[in-house]
Amino acid sequence: MSRPAASSGLQAALAAVTLAAAGLSACSPITSYSGFQAIDSDPKDVKVGTDTKSTVRAKLGSPSVQSTFDPNVWFYVNQVKERVAFRRPKVTARNVTAIAFNKESELVETVNVYTLKDGKVIAYNTRETPTRGREMTILEQLLGSVGRGGLLPQDDEGVPGSRPGDRR
Repeated sequence: MSRPAASSGLQAALAAVTLAAAGLSACSPITSYSGFQAIDSDPKDVKVGTDTKSTVRAKLGSPSVQSTFDPNVWFYVNQVKERVAFRRPKVTARNVTAIAFNKESELVETVNVYTLKDGKVIAYNTRETPTRGREMTILEQLLGSVGRGGLLPQDDEGVPGSRPGDRR
C-alpha cells in the first residue's frame, strides 16, 4: 500500500516540476540578431594607416551603409533585440563601427565604435500641418449635392446604353 502513495507523490512532484519549467520557458526572452555578423574578422580589427578600402571589403564584406554625404565613410551596423511574451521588442545591444577612408590614398583614417549608450533618443513631432481650404461638416457633405441634379439622368444624355453621369 505504501508503494502507490509514493508513486502518486512522485507523479505530483514530477508534474509540478514540469509545470514550473513550462512556466519559466514561457517567460524566457526570444533573442533576434540583425545587421552585420562578424564571422571571420571583426570591424574593430581594422588597422588605421595600413588597411585600404579593398582590404576592408575583403575582410568584412560590403558595408551595411555608406555615408550619405561622404562615400569615404562606411558603417557596419548590428543589433540584438529581445522579446518577452507579448511585450514590444527591446534593443539590448547595438554596435555601429564607422570606418573613414582618405579620399586620395583610400587608406583607413579612423575607426570609431559606437554602442547603444552613445545613441540619443529623438522625440518626433506628431503634429500635422493643416491643409489650406475649407473643411466641410458632415451635414454639408450630405446635403452638398442636393440641387445640382446629379442624381437623376438628364434628357440630353438619351443615348441608349449610357449610364447616368457617364460622359463619353
